[in-house]
Amino acid sequence: MGRTHEGRSRWYPRGVTQTALQRALGLGTEHFEKREFDAAEPYLREVLATRPGFADVHNMLGIIAHDRGDLEAARASFEHALDLNPAYTEAALNLAVTYSDLGLYEEATAAYRDAIERDRSTTGDGPSESMKAKLANLHRGVADAYVEAAMPEEAIDELRKAVALRPDFADLRVQLAQLLEQRGDRAAARAELQGALERSPDYAPAHVALGAALYADADVQGAIEAWQRAIELDPTHPTAAMYLRMARAQRRRTGG
Repeated sequence: MGRTHEGRSRWYPRGVTQTALQRALGLGTEHFEKREFDAAEPYLREVLATRPGFADVHNMLGIIAHDRGDLEAARASFEHALDLNPAYTEAALNLAVTYSDLGLYEEATAAYRDAIERDRSTTGDGPSESMKAKLANLHRGVADAYVEAAMPEEAIDELRKAVALRPDFADLRVQLAQLLEQRGDRAAARAELQGALERSPDYAPAHVALGAALYADADVQGAIEAWQRAIELDPTHPTAAMYLRMARAQRRRTGG
């Protein structure tokens, strides 16, 4: 998680000791980083009650609110963090994600661009790997919204952007392959799955998806092998075992 660069004043409000403030901030941050949000929030609000100028704390509270689905509260927290520290890249990206979730796509695009510019100002010509990961997940979020809106072509475009940023994210490539398969572009879907497995050969969902693609192409044996590999990697996968039983039953019926 990004940290602000704001200076910390030596002045503390009457009745509030430096030790008490540091303790609240330390405990709030510790619980937050463990994703113990219910435990973190009271400590973080205790900090803001006496020192409202901590951009980091506003950002953490924004993440907590977003996790709970309170998007307006999340938006307010991220905006406040950026008011306090306009160079806060993580808060800018979090705000872009929140705008997107609220359906404010123009605002999301503007915040997204701002986040890239902030990151470039500190890393050189292009975005850092961590920023690429965050941007890829932002594209994924927009793609999910397009899927919900029954706009698969736009979703595919967003996922292609995500994969271009982080081709090593196997889950993105599997999601893209599934949409391509639904569109009937089996060759492109297969290419994405092969790309996912080249980079992440132990990613069970990619083997499951490849098995489905092979089965659709009437390659029952290939599908069985893919699903067997998925089960070896993840014996609890919710659908691999079911698909494997189906394919084996078909092979017995056809004598293949």
